[in-house]
Amino acid sequence: MPASSQAASAQVDEDGALILALENAGVPEEDAYNIKVERDREQDTPVYKVEFETEYGDYDFAVTMAEGRIIDADYEVDEEWLERLGGQPVTPEEAKDIVQSKVPGSNAGDVQLREEKADGRDRYEGELFFDGIKYEFEIDSQTGIILDWNADLRK
Repeated sequence: MPASSQAASAQVDEDGALILALENAGVPEEDAYNIKVERDREQDTPVYKVEFETEYGDYDFAVTMAEGRIIDADYEVDEEWLERLGGQPVTPEEAKDIVQSKVPGSNAGDVQLREEKADGRDRYEGELFFDGIKYEFEIDSQTGIILDWNADLRK
């Protein structure tokens, strides 16, 4: 998964917000459809609400207009797509690194992680609290793909 350009230094426009969301989700632009980018507010902060779909999941983000910071994110990848999307098995340490790469400035050592088994697949579930945002996630241990990702600004 690519590292996110989550913390930009200048104001972003609608196209920039979409690019940041796609990068953060690790979704190629050509895979996205039903794209919506709208102006909104999130806890009194002006944001772009970015929504899009792929064949393998639905994605929602809130990107601040002033900095291009993702302060809210929610997506799930349909498990039937895991094998088709590919990937390689990951260790718990590698799973922490995947999370850290999505949250620039964070430390993999701050990622709380536990191993779970659900529906016959092993996965890592966990959370990270960084820079006022709580991140919760599930990572498929056989592919390294993030199955479920939530980020919520906590004020």
